[in-house]
Amino acid sequence: MPTITLSATPKGNGFQATLIFPGDGVSISSAETYPTIAEALTAAALKLLDMPERLEAMDRPESLVAR
Repeated sequence: MPTITLSATPKGNGFQATLIFPGDGVSISSAETYPTIAEALTAAALKLLDMPERLEAMDRPESLVAR
């Protein structure tokens, strides 16, 4: 089962949100910083929802073989 990692790392006066996708190792970080970890993780989750094609790609047969 693939795992998508949502994380928040300290940056400046806040936290930066990051999404890490399985298989291809692509990670996407927010340009913005957020005052709390909760806000950074929420922003990462919302960004993920804006990319349904990435989620759908994980269900394709060729993606299952690559794992």
